[in-house]
Amino acid sequence: MLFFKKNKKVNVLKEIYSKSTLSRYFMFLAGILIVAVSYNVLILPNNIVYGIGGVGVIFKKIFNIDPSLTILIGDILLIILSFVFLGVEKTKYSIMGSIAYPILVKLTEPIVEIVRIDTTDILLLTIFGAVCTGFGLGLIFKAGFNTGGTDILNAIISKYFKTSLGTSMIIIDGSIILSGVFIFGASTIMYSLIALYIISILTDKVVIGISRNKAFYIVTEKPVEIKEFILQNISHGVTLIDARGGYTNDKEKMLMCVIPTSMYFRLKEGIHFIDENAFFVVTDAYETSGGSVE
Repeated sequence: MLFFKKNKKVNVLKEIYSKSTLSRYFMFLAGILIVAVSYNVLILPNNIVYGIGGVGVIFKKIFNIDPSLTILIGDILLIILSFVFLGVEKTKYSIMGSIAYPILVKLTEPIVEIVRIDTTDILLLTIFGAVCTGFGLGLIFKAGFNTGGTDILNAIISKYFKTSLGTSMIIIDGSIILSGVFIFGASTIMYSLIALYIISILTDKVVIGISRNKAFYIVTEKPVEIKEFILQNISHGVTLIDARGGYTNDKEKMLMCVIPTSMYFRLKEGIHFIDENAFFVVTDAYETSGGSVE
C-alpha cells in the first residue's frame, strides 16, 4: 500500500512546512522586505525594467500610476491564471508573496526620502540593486515561498508549450525588457539585462549552488513512496535506477530527478519526512535535454 495517496499529499506538505515555521516566516519577511526596499531605492529610480516590477516602472512613466498598485493588480490577475492553468497546489505558495510584495513596496516608499543616493553612476546602482534583490529572492525561495509575478507566466508557458523554464523566462522577461527600450531608450535594455543576470545568479546561489536546476540522486528504503511524492507534489518526472551497495553488495533502488532550484527546499524536506535515513546527493544541473523542467 502506497504511503502517499491522493488525499495524503497535502498533509505531507503541511507536516514539512510546519517545521521551523517561525524561522521560515522570518526568512520570508526579511527577503521580501529586502526586495521591496531595493525596488524603491535602486530599481525604480533608475528605470530598471524586468518582471512585474518592470511593468510598474513602465506604467509609472506613461500613466503616472503607483507601481505598487500595478504590481498588486498584475499579481492578482496572474494568481487567477495560476489557479486555472497550474492548479491549487502550485498556486497557494505564491499567494502570500504576491500580496505581501506590493504592500511592502508601498510601505517602504518613504525610505527614498530618507536614503539619499548619488544617481550619477547608474551601473553601480544597477549592480547593487540586483545583488540585493537576488539575495532577498533567495531567502524567499529558501523559506519555501515565492513572489508570484512573471514566474507564474513562465510556469504556464513551460507546461503548455513544452519549453524549458529558462526559455520561458527569456520570452516573458525579454518581452518586458524590450518594451522598456521604447520608453526609456536603448541603454535601459543593457542595464536591465545586467540586473536580470545578476538576480538569477544570486537567487540560485542563496538557495543552493549556481544553476537554475538541481539533480537529485536518492538512495532510500522507500523508493515507491518518494517517487509518488515527487510525482504528486513536485510534478516532475523521476527515474528509478537499479543499484548495488559497494560495501554490502545488496541490491537497491536509486531515484534520479531534475527539478527547478526553487523546488529544492520542498523535495529535500519531503525526502527527510518520508525516510529520515535516506541518502541523497544534490548537484547543479547546468543543462537538460529531452524534456522540460517546469
